[in-house]
Amino acid sequence: MAGKWLELLKEIAPGVTHAALMFNPKTAPRGGKYHLPAAEVAAQSLAVKPIAAPVHNDGEIEKVINSLGREPGRGLVVMPDGYMVVHRATIILAAARNNVPAVYNALFFVRDGGLLSYGPDEPDIFQRSASYVDRILRGAKPADLPVQLPVKFVMALNTKTAKALGLTVPQSLLARADHLIE
Repeated sequence: MAGKWLELLKEIAPGVTHAALMFNPKTAPRGGKYHLPAAEVAAQSLAVKPIAAPVHNDGEIEKVINSLGREPGRGLVVMPDGYMVVHRATIILAAARNNVPAVYNALFFVRDGGLLSYGPDEPDIFQRSASYVDRILRGAKPADLPVQLPVKFVMALNTKTAKALGLTVPQSLLARADHLIE
């Protein structure tokens, strides 16, 4: 997923040469290290320098995004993390204020004004979980059931935010977007 987020960031903002990967080490999977190795590998092939950006409060979020806005060619990937969800308004506003293109993992970030998201289709996950619940209620042991991974992913794009950031959205992204927020 981290590679895909960087790929999408580079596609919507081709001038990005450095990308901050923001997470809270206290709440992110494996202290934020879950997605970092994949991001570092993908960054090499995209000619993007990844920057680990651990944050613990709104002040640190502002500081990271303000620093990105001071230099050309900077972008942001907000890692999946409950803390990032709770503080999404701060992140989205700071990214807009500092003219920083940002990619997120969930649709609601884009609905709230974020630029672009790509991630698992959560309604599909919940619908598919119903068959698991049914199997368990019929006597299956949960430990005997295979782990289910997401099979459907969605991309959302906020064209109003793209315009405000001065980005020209490639037709390839417009065509692939499952949700266009205008």
